[in-house]
Amino acid sequence: MTTEDITKAMNDWSIDRDQAAEAYAGDQSATTTNNMNDSKLNLSPIVGYADEPLLPLVKACTPLSNILYDLSKYVQTALDETPEEPYDELTIDESAAIRLYTMEWESPHRSLYSMLNYTLKMANREDLQPYFKYLKLFLTALAKLPCVPSLTVWRGVTKNLSAEFPPGTVVTWWSFSSTTTSLTVLENSTYLGTSGGRTLFSVEAINGRTIRAHSHFVTEDEILLLPGTQMIVQSQLNPAPDLYIVHLKQVVPEQILLEPPFEGIRNMFNRLAFN
Repeated sequence: MTTEDITKAMNDWSIDRDQAAEAYAGDQSATTTNNMNDSKLNLSPIVGYADEPLLPLVKACTPLSNILYDLSKYVQTALDETPEEPYDELTIDESAAIRLYTMEWESPHRSLYSMLNYTLKMANREDLQPYFKYLKLFLTALAKLPCVPSLTVWRGVTKNLSAEFPPGTVVTWWSFSSTTTSLTVLENSTYLGTSGGRTLFSVEAINGRTIRAHSHFVTEDEILLLPGTQMIVQSQLNPAPDLYIVHLKQVVPEQILLEPPFEGIRNMFNRLAFN
């Protein structure tokens, strides 16, 4: 399928991109790293998307064509970069859905992951509906990936957030959360850097997914945590001036915060995968 074919398929939809952009610009705080404990947002569980049919990536992205700038080009790139036989027994569309999530858009336009994660933190879950078809494909792909063994992953923020995370605090991350097993990655100025106020989150994760084999950035060992990941603050450290380490331990929420993408998943995968 050519880029023109994809564009034609997507042009059948008419979601107001300007309204989406204005909503994003009006509350960018929801997507910044300043708000790392989404428990304060009092959001409802993510449900409804699982009822969508499992579609090819082009059709799954159709409702987003007027939300995301030049989406057809990035969809085509994701498909072009995907091998005919993807790793982990994923289909081409499933692997490409992960690859599309990892891609950056040309400045000043917002990427899929940026807008999706922003919307996942919005109180009105109806705003998430245009993403349902893509979420069905994306989360189906992630569910097929094996859970990494329980391990410590890291996430960095260029601000001192230690006061917001006293020991015993329940922490919920409602968006997809990118983490790494390598601290040297976070020292890059793009992420945490080596100076100024910084908070380093050390997470004892139990159901992360390694997406390197399906990423646009093939050299990054990214561990993706799913929306609705819940943790409890274990401790804090201040090993150097302006550097704070918050130790988090992932737990199983009392209620399901993220609906599984298809029936029977709890019998096929680790019971902690989606609850």
